[in-house]
Amino acid sequence: MLLKRIWVALCGLAVLWAFAPSAQAAGIASLAPVAPVVSCASLASTDLSSALGAKAEWHASEVNGDKAYCQITGTIAPSIKVEIRLPLKGWTQRYLQTGCGGLCGNLRIDTGKAEGCAPVTDGSIILASTDMGHQGNDMAWGDDQHKREDFAYRSLHLTAVAAKSFAKAFYGQAPRYSYFAGCSDGGREALIMAQRYPLDFDGITAGAPALNFSVQNSFHHAWLAKVNTAPDGKPILTAADIPVLAKGVMDACDKLDGLKDGQITDPRACHYNPAMLECVGAYEAGKCLTAAQIATVRAIYQGARTADGKALEVGPLMPGSEKNWIGVFVPFAPDAPIFSGKIALDAINHVMFTPNPAKPYSVQDFPFTEAMFRQLEPARALYNADNADLSAFYAHGGRLILWHGWADPHISPLNTIDYFERVGAKMGKDKRDAFVRLFLMPGMGHCSGGDGPSDFPLLANIMGWVEGGEAPSAMVAKRATQTREGLPMGMRPNGAGPNGPDGQRRGPPDGMMPPRDGMRPPEGMPPRDGMPPRDGQFAMGPRPEGAPAGPPAGMMPPPQPKLPPRSRPVYAYPQVAKYNGTGSLDQAENFSAFTPEPVNGLAVWVGAK
Repeated sequence: MLLKRIWVALCGLAVLWAFAPSAQAAGIASLAPVAPVVSCASLASTDLSSALGAKAEWHASEVNGDKAYCQITGTIAPSIKVEIRLPLKGWTQRYLQTGCGGLCGNLRIDTGKAEGCAPVTDGSIILASTDMGHQGNDMAWGDDQHKREDFAYRSLHLTAVAAKSFAKAFYGQAPRYSYFAGCSDGGREALIMAQRYPLDFDGITAGAPALNFSVQNSFHHAWLAKVNTAPDGKPILTAADIPVLAKGVMDACDKLDGLKDGQITDPRACHYNPAMLECVGAYEAGKCLTAAQIATVRAIYQGARTADGKALEVGPLMPGSEKNWIGVFVPFAPDAPIFSGKIALDAINHVMFTPNPAKPYSVQDFPFTEAMFRQLEPARALYNADNADLSAFYAHGGRLILWHGWADPHISPLNTIDYFERVGAKMGKDKRDAFVRLFLMPGMGHCSGGDGPSDFPLLANIMGWVEGGEAPSAMVAKRATQTREGLPMGMRPNGAGPNGPDGQRRGPPDGMMPPRDGMRPPEGMPPRDGMPPRDGQFAMGPRPEGAPAGPPAGMMPPPQPKLPPRSRPVYAYPQVAKYNGTGSLDQAENFSAFTPEPVNGLAVWVGAK
């Protein structure tokens, strides 16, 4: 036992070392830097129409600074916007493409969770991304089948083709190693690449993947909005009701793993009865829940179902995620909109059916039936990344890291667990475990944030695995930095914000703070007049005359208490971190790997394959 603890401590220190921005993580190869062989400006005239199978226009310009690069921007017909950044010096023969969240519509390169990954933090890697074929939040693109295909998969592949072609033209050689990283819809995009274009990338990380897109953006979010809407159209639960519920869940389930530490190691073991919170006398917000509110909580924990009880999704959101419901399907105030309803109706009425519904659905009249599920099968075939056969990606030598937060309020981690299990059932567990790893983060929200540790050296681990053959068995995760009255940083869907030279996030916490001039609005909040919208969001229109500046009333989250720094090892599924019995609960070296009893197998639902 003593030797085991020493070994685990040493492993933990090795992973902690990877957090040092200047350090080269173990396993990442030392590749000779390659210099450009032509000028940046000359790349603008590069003709890629043959390689892309489509016309394209390109612009090239040098961007100087600590990480100087040749910026290529362009449009691939009909309307796929692409940005590519080619280092002006010191390129180490690698390429990283990053995903886009929501329904996309904006062009942004995200390089989150890059601690210890020198090629990213020192700017020696090619970076690229795409807006996936449409711009802004106008859902008219859903009327064009070609643009639907661009969003589903085509733009992702063509961006990779373009980036590698420009690399060959600029440096005289293609990348030696290629990577894709994304979270949320970016996680779906990551799996799309492994499934549809298995030769494009050597290493892929897929976080909180919206792999069951046709269900996630219809039944799932529509259900959450519907069950939290009273007959008068008002929300049943608001932000004021969540603290008492979250506390009740934590009091009941925090100790299930033998440790009271403010996070639930595996919420599948938590079976909380919200009836314990029912008001004895008059309802008082924050003190108790009404019978209607308890019924709503039960429906949320149950997940989307038919009238006769058949599950319409892989699994519901997990106990322990309650604080993160606020701003998604639990509004901040009684008059604030329910964002889940917007998510669902944008997809249902504009991109799921061919043709689109003549009479748009509302959340209340959308049918939760098997018949409706079957009507969505064409959308499933187009958008979903649920194919468990990764044989071609495996044969290519590809490596895949799946990761998900247990407290995700958008996408249930049960989707990712089920996909991992189905890959094992399809290909055999031994073969799966040779090229796929799954990491589940207790207390982490959607792609980042939450009460649990959520920053970890993801990119360093995928590169170390691909280049050095070192399969990650554990990663040390750190609690996200607390700023601005204790609000956690890093709530952007791709798990990244604007990065400083060391790869750390800078600026206000995405998804939580009110908009400022030139900044994106928080996720789940409509943009103010003149503000660029976030992924898949809707324009709010001009501010009424005389209205105060800043976010709409009731849309700003309340201040949260600051949480102490915490680091924890997160082990490859199904292993979990178990306290060694001594030392601080907030230090990773005091935990070791433990394999619990198996919880369940493949999900039973109407879409099971």
